Amino acid sequence: MDAVDALNEIAFWLERSAAPTFKVQAFRKAAGVIADLETEDLAERARDGRLKRTKGIGDTTFQVIRQAVDGAVPDYLDKLRQGRAKPLAAGGNGLRAQLRGDLHCHSNWSDGGSPIDLMADAARYLGREYLALTDHSPNLKIANGLSAERLSDQLEAVAAVNAAHARQDCAEFRLLSGIEVDILENGELDQDPDMLERLDVVVASVHSKLRSDRRTMTERMLSGIRDPHTNVLGHCTGRLLQGSRGTRPESEFDAERVFAACAEAGVAVEINSRPERQDPPDNLMRLALDAGCLFSIDSDAHAPGQLDFLQYGAERAERNGVPAERIITTWPLERLLEWLRSRE
Repeated sequence: MDAVDALNEIAFWLERSAAPTFKVQAFRKAAGVIADLETEDLAERARDGRLKRTKGIGDTTFQVIRQAVDGAVPDYLDKLRQGRAKPLAAGGNGLRAQLRGDLHCHSNWSDGGSPIDLMADAARYLGREYLALTDHSPNLKIANGLSAERLSDQLEAVAAVNAAHARQDCAEFRLLSGIEVDILENGELDQDPDMLERLDVVVASVHSKLRSDRRTMTERMLSGIRDPHTNVLGHCTGRLLQGSRGTRPESEFDAERVFAACAEAGVAVEINSRPERQDPPDNLMRLALDAGCLFSIDSDAHAPGQLDFLQYGAERAERNGVPAERIITTWPLERLLEWLRSRE
């Protein structure tokens, strides 16, 4: 098999199982090292040992490449396929099968680990019909948030990915332009309104001052929801249950008012599928359901393999009785786009 594909698929399975970043990056880096080598040149370098002495190629990645250029499925990859190609979540199978896309992911333009094209390729591999690229906005400096100028450049990159897919006869997949924009302390969205107008999807989230008092946080969230550019309210409580960043309690806000505003404005409540978030909690998910809200089951992926985290969100949504017709990521692309444009 193709050696670059083998290395990237190994990284995918490792990301999917939340393996340590350094381990994943060893395979991603090796794939980048050999990406521009001609097939015969790569095979010759692998067989005569030169490749093993190349910076960025370790013992394990060398063995993967050597087996791939010799026409075999590398042992390392075969083992991962056998051991990890099973559902991540025990339930939610019926709803998971109805999911068509994902409206929240990050690339290496902000705090993700992979280029845009790899994120798109992984979404296609998983059978998605669409994926929204939603890198962070400028206020989130720790995540390398995108200025208006960088976001404008990214729109060109998104167009290039879609053009490449069209040339490859992959018209059934669409990469949507988007942003995860901060709801600032004053309730405004952290991006130029003219830039927000150019995007397909706007996910609005609170990332700072998460321990603000209930009244302050409620008014802040209501302002963000009522902005006509907002399509999805991202990880509404901001909680963290596990992971390298530790734990964090839920933000305090008037959930009844917030979800009523989402229902009135036509803003979907995100069911964030990251294992460390599981946001909103089950009781708030049911409250949003009773309020008449729409939902968006999203991965919030920061690496290709994490796009499969949608399984966790589907399990939670199904367990809490959220019907598929209320989940916008089960909708066909044209219906979704029509809905997204309805707030303009």
